[in-house]
Amino acid sequence: MADHAPASSSAAVCCGFGVPVIPRPKVLVANRGEIACRVLRACRELGLPTVAVYSDPDARARHVWLADEAVRVGPAPSADSYLRGDRILAAMRQTGATLVHPGYGFLSENADFRDACDDAGMTFVGPPAAAMRAMGVKTSARAAMRAAGVPVVPGSDGPVATIAEALHVCETIGWPVMLKAASGGGGKGIRVVRAADELQAAFEGVQREATAYFKDATVYLEKCIERPRHVEIQVLADRHGHTIHLFERECSVQRRNQKIIEESPAANLSEATRQAMGAMAVKAAAAVGYESAGTIECLVDAGENFWFLEMNTRLQVEHPVTELATGIDLVVEQLCIAQGAPLSVRQEDVQQRGHAIECRIYAEDPARGFLPSPGPLVVYRPPVGPGLRLDDGFGEGDEVPRFYDPMIAKLSAWAPDRPRCIGRMQAALAAFEIAGIAHNIDHLLQVLASAAFQAGRYDTGLVGTLPPLPTTAEADPWVLAWAAIAEHRASRGRSATPPTSAESAWALQARQGGLRSR
Repeated sequence: MADHAPASSSAAVCCGFGVPVIPRPKVLVANRGEIACRVLRACRELGLPTVAVYSDPDARARHVWLADEAVRVGPAPSADSYLRGDRILAAMRQTGATLVHPGYGFLSENADFRDACDDAGMTFVGPPAAAMRAMGVKTSARAAMRAAGVPVVPGSDGPVATIAEALHVCETIGWPVMLKAASGGGGKGIRVVRAADELQAAFEGVQREATAYFKDATVYLEKCIERPRHVEIQVLADRHGHTIHLFERECSVQRRNQKIIEESPAANLSEATRQAMGAMAVKAAAAVGYESAGTIECLVDAGENFWFLEMNTRLQVEHPVTELATGIDLVVEQLCIAQGAPLSVRQEDVQQRGHAIECRIYAEDPARGFLPSPGPLVVYRPPVGPGLRLDDGFGEGDEVPRFYDPMIAKLSAWAPDRPRCIGRMQAALAAFEIAGIAHNIDHLLQVLASAAFQAGRYDTGLVGTLPPLPTTAEADPWVLAWAAIAEHRASRGRSATPPTSAESAWALQARQGGLRSR
């Protein structure tokens, strides 16, 4: 791809408590999709020149065109492209970039890559490697939090190496228990065990999954908190000793331990518990010398007792709800912190305003067990209106590749109160037009309409209580025809652009109600 002329590097960025100037470095965004687009937009607001990286299937992706420059880093498999720290550093040297923002996923929590950046004289936008290592392995994180006086879920003191050792811990803390991969994340490597005769199969299953996903078979045990809420606290910390929290996000709407809807503030959480959790999160982050944006995740029971679960040492997927509820741009804060600026706000300045909800829209088929549904976005028409925010990395006619996470977009809504926010989100989802692939919009609407969600009294088991959705209706013939054309063109390595005749037919179908999102 031809390079664009970079922005001037002679100007400066002003961040912090009136702290003056910081030179405008060139930022390489080591990610793809919606998060790469999100970071690139923040850089543009700050006037920072940018570099994108891409794999072969992402050569024409939106994030590539949003950046001033773009560098190919490899073929489709992430292990040969986005996870190649050496190629990311080579791209930085090639383009003169001195800051690298990893987004989330890929290299964002890779302490070895952080070390490599430091050794190369590059600035990594994120926490120090020591903090990553302290919190990146769940067994060491639990030990660090216990030492800091932070409450942790009862469980093993460290890894459990054998089934006999696991059985002893289980009988000590009581059934049921959760077996977990020590290096796990994203809902992978977790099994609930309710009796001794289930332990061996679960233990071996977690080890296999942990090895496959994380190349680390280490397993540990926690007491299973029945029907918990999953509430997390956003923190920000700079290198000048300032650590603050930006209140909580409710993340209990989960499918297979993967979040799909988040909101802030958490409904039906007392102010005393909210403040106590915030103070605990600040204490936890400070205990490991944290810097940048991070998240302390907690389990909360029906009595509002809460325990540290883990820390995500990066920006979270669901950060937009915190930004909408507090008015603080987390990515801008990250970029300024990485350049040595103090936080731009103090704890007393942070307030929750109104209510925000985020829904993750996936290319997946609810009627087929939520299997991924990659393919062309024949129709992609997001809703617009007051109080709505869309974070995405696709446009109409783009292909959702099969090689990566199937999330298409994050739709967020803000309103002065929770009922109006739910209504705004429901209306926005109903207006979201997607065709050419299966998606989960109907499932999101089903969750939002449930009595438990409407009342704000739900836990991580909510999704499992909902009835199956009906089978997706037969696709429109124009959609099927264009999908075949797009597949043919993609197989020949050419970009797919919807033909004019089909576009006019889609417009007619849309007016007749034939191309709604469901």
